[in-house]
Amino acid sequence: MNLAVVTVAPWAGDPSGRSGIDKRPAPGRVGLHAQGVTGDFVAETSVHGGPDKAVYSYAREDAAWWSEELGREIPPGGFGENLSTEGVDVTGAVIGERWEVGGALLEVSQPRTPCRTFAGFWDVRDLIKRFTARAFPGAYLRVLRDGEVGAGDLVTVVHRPAHGVTIGEVFRAFNTSPELLPRLLDVPELPGRVRERVLRRTAGVSG
Repeated sequence: MNLAVVTVAPWAGDPSGRSGIDKRPAPGRVGLHAQGVTGDFVAETSVHGGPDKAVYSYAREDAAWWSEELGREIPPGGFGENLSTEGVDVTGAVIGERWEVGGALLEVSQPRTPCRTFAGFWDVRDLIKRFTARAFPGAYLRVLRDGEVGAGDLVTVVHRPAHGVTIGEVFRAFNTSPELLPRLLDVPELPGRVRERVLRRTAGVSG
């Protein structure tokens, strides 16, 4: 698990100028609960954290692609993720899919949307455009059962909804393939705020 090192920077989106995007491996085991990760720091609580974004996960395999693309090492937590996975198809995870990790039970809820804080932290001016085109956004997760998680814990998929709509599809629907938007309305596990955006978009109103 990765926890934030509080950063003060001009690119931080929070009015305080602080950001929690710089996350680094934590020693020992870390508690996960419905509102987030014990010991973590979330600055912009209007857009980060809370029940539908309690934990952010990113695959080390996808990080390796970016490392090659940018010509620099990207350590665990380099995407601002709490949970760095190996051998898990995060982009292909189905909305509502449930993972047992350590003592916690997690549920895949929605993809991450890149922001200027992300681009500023990496100091890559066109990162939002490149991240969107790559469309491997990582997944936010709900915590259905509190528990402690540590390095080396297995990620076991214990439930996968039949609708089959994945993290990657939701991300593409909002960013590159709007024809996918109506399909998202068949996903009961989709967060309410995301469903509202889908309804606005399908009604012809941007949002």
